[in-house]
Amino acid sequence: MDAQTDFLPARPLTRQDAKTLVLSALGGALEFYDFIIFVFFTAVIGRLFFPADMPDWLKQFQAFGIFAAGYLARPLGGVIMAHFGDKAGRKRMFTLGVFLMAVPTLLIGFLPTYAVLGYGAPILLLLMRVMQGAAIGGEVPGAWVFVSEHVPARRVGLGCSLLTGGLTSGILIGSLTASAVTVNLTSDQVMSYGWRIPFILGGLFGLVVVYLRRWLSETPVFEEIRRLEQISKTLPLKTVLAGHKGAVALSMVSTWMLTAAIVVVILMTPTLLGRLYGVPMAQALTANSLATACLSISCVLVGLAVDRFGPLKVLAVGSPSLLVSVYLLYLGTAAAPVWLPLFYAIAGAAVGIIAVVPILMVHAFPAAIRFSGISFSYNVAYAVFGGITPLAVPLATAAIPLFPAHYVALACVLAPALVLLFIGAKARHAL
Repeated sequence: MDAQTDFLPARPLTRQDAKTLVLSALGGALEFYDFIIFVFFTAVIGRLFFPADMPDWLKQFQAFGIFAAGYLARPLGGVIMAHFGDKAGRKRMFTLGVFLMAVPTLLIGFLPTYAVLGYGAPILLLLMRVMQGAAIGGEVPGAWVFVSEHVPARRVGLGCSLLTGGLTSGILIGSLTASAVTVNLTSDQVMSYGWRIPFILGGLFGLVVVYLRRWLSETPVFEEIRRLEQISKTLPLKTVLAGHKGAVALSMVSTWMLTAAIVVVILMTPTLLGRLYGVPMAQALTANSLATACLSISCVLVGLAVDRFGPLKVLAVGSPSLLVSVYLLYLGTAAAPVWLPLFYAIAGAAVGIIAVVPILMVHAFPAAIRFSGISFSYNVAYAVFGGITPLAVPLATAAIPLFPAHYVALACVLAPALVLLFIGAKARHAL
């Protein structure tokens, strides 16, 4: 049963739906900004939060380790928040997720450094990062569920894709904010106080979003589940693992494609292009900002296409497009570096196919356990693939220069194939 279609009658998109979509996308952008801004200041954080006599490489390794701790905390936070989201309601967790992200982000902006607190400083920083990871582990799946259950069934693609576009625009906002700080302040000013500004701004804006989300209502789907007394009587996650293994598998392989596209094409490629082809970092980051902007727009277009043609047809076109575009990005940049902005913009637009992933997941689980099913599958897969990819890809690239493109291409082929196998098996079972 899918409560999104079984419970609610068909209706047009309303002004209240539009309000929900705008606030959700805005919150998603700020939440992902809060989570990702750390990576733009790891060099500064490494110098400020660890002993001065520690080797630079070790400072950076530990700073990236603290950054990675956020990924490791995602499954735990996601499972806990999803449990209460399926039991007590989507709205409470939807608001709580932003609050739990805004507070540690704001506190990071005021943390004492190693020179003031000694080893207590990195310990506090690690604690804040774990809180951020737990928050985003519940916020992202919860936001997809919240939006999909608010909009009309025929607009689920638009709703989820607007939110996904908001999340990816958070990366762009983080990049632009970091660039503004580093361009307008001297190195000494950045080290002294400048690095704190993006965290304080992110925390304050997050608290504003918490206030604004108070005016949103519970999803009609959850209200109907509660009225019909269909809230899961057991642990929702237990029900997911016992009776919905296929949906979990579909969600995990879909998330693999999403992580390959985001982590490799958007987050790692600027550094890899410099290492492989000598592209200056400033040039690579400028092209990356263009690519991220194209990605955010493309997500919305993909969602509109899904509402019209269905996710499988869009996936059948989008996956090969991403495969071709990532090879164009790497091979084209090697042959003609001057065209990097164009190649990167095309690749960024092709990455927009990731907007199909939450739409598939929303339809894979029944409403009563939807939050738990998506949260567990998405966060565990993201922790595994998001944790392994940044380590494995650079190592493999040393031996195989085109490995980043090969890796994304593999995900573009295998993930859709496995999705089709799952959907085919489900259809045969229904017969």
